[in-house]
Amino acid sequence: MSESLGLIAFYVFATIAGIQVLYYLIFFSRVAFYRRRFNSDETPDNRFSIIICAKNEELNLQKNLPTVLQQRYGSNHAPDYEVIVVNDNSEDDTKYYLRSIEPGYAHYRHIELKQQAKFIPGKKYPLSIGLKGAQHEHVLLTDADCKPASVNWLSIMSQGFRDGKEIVLGYGPYHKKPGFLNKVIRYETFFSALQYLSFAMAGIPYMGVGRNLAYKKELFFRHKGFTNHQHLASGDDDLFVNSAANSRNVAVVLDKQAFTYSEPKTSWDRWFRQKTRHMSTGKHYRFGHKFLLGLFSLTHFLFYPAFIVSLFYQPFLYYTLIAFGSRLLVQTVISFFALRKLGEGDLFKLSWFMDLFMWLYYIIFAPALFFKSKNKW
Repeated sequence: MSESLGLIAFYVFATIAGIQVLYYLIFFSRVAFYRRRFNSDETPDNRFSIIICAKNEELNLQKNLPTVLQQRYGSNHAPDYEVIVVNDNSEDDTKYYLRSIEPGYAHYRHIELKQQAKFIPGKKYPLSIGLKGAQHEHVLLTDADCKPASVNWLSIMSQGFRDGKEIVLGYGPYHKKPGFLNKVIRYETFFSALQYLSFAMAGIPYMGVGRNLAYKKELFFRHKGFTNHQHLASGDDDLFVNSAANSRNVAVVLDKQAFTYSEPKTSWDRWFRQKTRHMSTGKHYRFGHKFLLGLFSLTHFLFYPAFIVSLFYQPFLYYTLIAFGSRLLVQTVISFFALRKLGEGDLFKLSWFMDLFMWLYYIIFAPALFFKSKNKW
């Protein structure tokens, strides 16, 4: 390699490594060293409406809804929250299950939708109906296939609304199962959360996940709900947060008692379709968010190829290895603490491999940013 090309290769790699280190130190360290404490025994500040949208979810509701209905929030005789399940034209026996449990819970009710909303795909219409029917100003959202980690989920999430906050972001991991696919799904979920949670803590919130998300009902209607993106199947969580969040109105809650766990996909094909649908909404984010996310993803993608090219310039080999080692050290330390913070500590031994695997991830899913997603749940 000529000297001029070698210098260019080294400086490009050093720049890429430096940008990566800055992202880990400035942003991702916020999740790794998150220290806020919550008291699950505190007296509730606000009444809540928990909203779940369901479509052919009878079995998941049977498994997960009881934990939602048994949250410790208020007294046992008079809970300070309601649970609303919106049954969106289910074709299984969901409606019969939802009817059967109503007598046992005074704070529970369900809404039966019998018509499809034309030109509004996904769950935006049923979620809007649930929000309109909610009795309380503060709403907490989750999915039918999600199970709160504890009966203190609502109590802890509710504490995020202090100090004038209007949106609370929680974490929604997937259950641990045998197999490599499960580890990939869980690591990818962690890696995405590391970004949106840390950016929110830095005052740059750009998305949330509907498996564990709370906001004020007034905020939803002030921003005209999903009007700006109601034609998209996805985005009921991330696109709404992207439009309604600002540097002052978002809180992050990272208490393991307040996680919601979901069943992961069991085949590569189903996971691929799920991720493609979710990632297709990223092109609708604000420009600044797309720039910051794109810069991190681009430098992450180029890090290993640029390192390999830079190795061929022998005069700067020592400095190349220092740059590589510095980025690897920072990434390893912050990933270790962040994985533990989000309850994914068992993945640490695979973190170097998974970091390299993300190179392939970008190649596979980047096209989703340029193609239209299918308009269905």
